[in-house]
Amino acid sequence: MIVKQESLTAKMTLKDLPAASPLPSANLVLVFGSVKRFGEAKLQSILKARYPTAQIIGCSTSGEITATGVFDDSLQITAVLWEKTIQRVTHTKMTGMQNSFETAVSLARQLASDSLKAVLVYSDGLNVNGSELLEGFKSILGEIPVMGGMAGDGFNFSKTVQLFNDTISDGLVIAVGLYGNHLVAATGVGRGWKPYGPPRKVTKSEKNVVLELDDKPALPLYKMYIGEHSAKGLPGSGLNFPFAIIEEGRRDIEKIRTILSVDNIKNSLTFAGNVDEGETVRFCQATHDRLVAGAGDAAHLIADNINTNQNGLAICVSCVGRKGVMAEQVADEVKLVQQIMGSQTAVTGFYSYGEFSPRPETSDSVLHNQTMTIGYLSENLLA
Repeated sequence: MIVKQESLTAKMTLKDLPAASPLPSANLVLVFGSVKRFGEAKLQSILKARYPTAQIIGCSTSGEITATGVFDDSLQITAVLWEKTIQRVTHTKMTGMQNSFETAVSLARQLASDSLKAVLVYSDGLNVNGSELLEGFKSILGEIPVMGGMAGDGFNFSKTVQLFNDTISDGLVIAVGLYGNHLVAATGVGRGWKPYGPPRKVTKSEKNVVLELDDKPALPLYKMYIGEHSAKGLPGSGLNFPFAIIEEGRRDIEKIRTILSVDNIKNSLTFAGNVDEGETVRFCQATHDRLVAGAGDAAHLIADNINTNQNGLAICVSCVGRKGVMAEQVADEVKLVQQIMGSQTAVTGFYSYGEFSPRPETSDSVLHNQTMTIGYLSENLLA
């Protein structure tokens, strides 16, 4: 596995790329940048000229992740040359959020194979139900790890775009199947959020829309907990107060859900993933230090279990809510990941509206919110 990276800061243009491509024979190219960067003229043609044999994919972000830190309005290009691993890339255009499960089923059927070892998925961030999407993939692929995330749009929640070779559009779901015994794939998930307040029962919901908590309208209750000042900033301020779904009879977090929108008429909360009736939830808050430690937990889940002294790539997908809490110090979580993973591991990724990864120490791929997820890829050429 050979990995080469290129980077443009917010003040640089496509003309500032070096004359020669660092890896013209690349099979796969990952591109992460802001919605604005994906609107630049000739982006697709320039990328194709630099990487003529590659499948070029990517998405807009709420911040770009590199080994040196976190950037806004930059363009991060990571080229990968697989030496033994086989890849298959597919995509589709969503027809509506309600078709998220069926969309994933269609893509998964195109990728299914006995030699499939891992799947990368990058989707629209606003027009996809991430929970349903993952359930669709699992219904066909079973325990094959799915890693990736939902595109971002800063803190705007207006429009996200995805890149598939010559196409830049919203509403896309892109999937990459990776095949063969030479592939080394591992995942890590870390949180750092702390629940507060009493447990609440979800008494009325419709997939990712919560209408009632403890038989009371959900939105007024939520506003009461986060306070009048934060309530005025919804839905953006909701990134700082996600839901923790708690396993019945326990106080440990099973998964976290982030608010995408609110409906003041229906008094409902819409989340990036499903919140089922009967589930127990608590409100969450976090500190900078806890979130950084959570990112370290994700890196240790990988580094403590595999050999990271060979060339590898860590694709970090972290939640925009974490970025909001850590603000100017957000790079601290990425620096800790790089420190733990080591210098042989290249780092790329983005801040997202939802993260795809198996739950810690399981093969159960689910939608996460408010987490740092790491998808690690490498090759063992002697396998």
